[in-house]
Amino acid sequence: MSYQETIEQWNDFALLEPTLKEELKSLEGNEEALKDAFFAPLEFGTAGMRGILGVGINRMNIYTVRQATEGLARLMEAKGEEAKKRGVAIAYDSRHQSPEFAMEAAKTLGAHGIPAFVFESLRPTPELSFAVRHLNALTGIMITASHNPADYNGYKVYGDDGGQMPPADADALTDYVRAIENPLTIQVGDEAELKATGLIKMLGEEVDATYLDLVKTVTVDPALVHEMSKEMKLVFTPLHGTGQMLGERALKNAGFEGIYLVPEQAVADPNFSTVKSPNPEEAGAFEYAIKLGTELDADILVATDPDADRLGAAVRKAKGEYVVLTGNQIASLMLDYLLRAKKAAGTLPANGTALKSIVSSELPTAIAKSYGADMVDVLTGFKFIAEKIKQYEEDHSKEFLFGFEESYGYLAKPFVRDKDAIQALVLIAEVAAYYKKKGQTLYDGLVEIFETHGYYKEQTISVTMSGITGAEKIKALMAQFRTEAPADFAGIAVSITEDFGNSTKTFSDGSTESIDMPSSNVLKYFLEDGSWIAIRPSGTEPKIKFYIGAKAESQAAVDEKVAAFETSIRTLTAE
Repeated sequence: MSYQETIEQWNDFALLEPTLKEELKSLEGNEEALKDAFFAPLEFGTAGMRGILGVGINRMNIYTVRQATEGLARLMEAKGEEAKKRGVAIAYDSRHQSPEFAMEAAKTLGAHGIPAFVFESLRPTPELSFAVRHLNALTGIMITASHNPADYNGYKVYGDDGGQMPPADADALTDYVRAIENPLTIQVGDEAELKATGLIKMLGEEVDATYLDLVKTVTVDPALVHEMSKEMKLVFTPLHGTGQMLGERALKNAGFEGIYLVPEQAVADPNFSTVKSPNPEEAGAFEYAIKLGTELDADILVATDPDADRLGAAVRKAKGEYVVLTGNQIASLMLDYLLRAKKAAGTLPANGTALKSIVSSELPTAIAKSYGADMVDVLTGFKFIAEKIKQYEEDHSKEFLFGFEESYGYLAKPFVRDKDAIQALVLIAEVAAYYKKKGQTLYDGLVEIFETHGYYKEQTISVTMSGITGAEKIKALMAQFRTEAPADFAGIAVSITEDFGNSTKTFSDGSTESIDMPSSNVLKYFLEDGSWIAIRPSGTEPKIKFYIGAKAESQAAVDEKVAAFETSIRTLTAE
């Protein structure tokens, strides 16, 4: 069906939701906008389905949510009656239409006789991951667009291990979803009737309390926290999202007393009215926290994104000013502290292993090796970390210690199988307490790590290419890098090229090896000086991303390297 025919189908649908009907009418004559909204459906990527709210098959609305859920219901039916009975856990964040989308999903499942366990109000993504495991549900749905702007929403699907749905199931789900010719005619159950019959069950404090009890186990040294709890000051902003509800309770449960919420950002707000972007990796998101932290002389500032799966932190430097740490730096501080504490306590297992994505820093790898632990790389997407945890549990080959992605996602304990900012809140607060007891800031601790292992620096360059034209440009750019492989970046020769699309590693002498990972549209270049550069299209946003990793003997030297690599990349993409 052409996009013009799809538009006609939506125009002719008498029961079209009124606000969407009005929007569709307003787009009459705007061919570019109509084509963008109706040309192709939203796709599942590394974190599910995500898009701008609005009318059309390429937008987030009740019909695209129903379509995704109808596909999920059919996938569950194919697994048999016992699988269906296990049901689906559903949670949602503070975004526009999140509660409505969650209930539309539940009503769609209900029409198939599939139980839905729906949280009574907004909850963090990691709690949804936990709830899938806690309830022994077959799958989970999280309505969220993570750190995207206010006009976005999204739909994540989880497997029965609590991890984001792995590629094989995600591909099967996509097939079921695409087989639905008309999302407008999908049948949904009546909410009141489904609740009366038990096909919709509401979740609340019981799951919260069980989850928070497990978060207590993240604390490594309760005596240290108790000793420093009154001295340390922590400023926390949930950036108008879900983090405040459980984050503050988790910190208090751990024993921290000096917790100061940023009042303007503690209230859930789908417009994220105090920030340009509710993204804890951006310095601008810390504006209010820095103001409060300066007034209080706080030791650490922490921010969670709207669905509280990612955490950012800002810490004081020697002169008292705050600097926003990168996700790689936060992970390095956490991992170093965890391994140091386990080694001191004699509890570091011989087969202890940390996990990270292929585009994350090599500094945590050096840290792990210095303590006799392993570091295993996986593809980008926390579901791949979850898959490894599951594998280790089943074959007992390794013991999971810590997992992270450079994009501000961390996991300390595997009762959750996704990145968990609530766990991270508790852990980074303890690390700050450790350094405060030594008379140092977290930034001092980071410098100590650099002095021990070398100065590492990473940078991500995201190039936005919106719409259908943008998608074609991204595809062409990836093809160009494959057919015209760069021989160097900033004058430093490429020694190894890894193409995860065809699972091939090519050396500078032309020899090759296979890569033992699933296929993925990623290119990674290792340079002669130990630096690396990776390229991948985003799975959930209209962007192509370039990742830079460099190492040098000083901060100035590594800054110079990264700047040179950035110039080289921007030159290549401008050609």
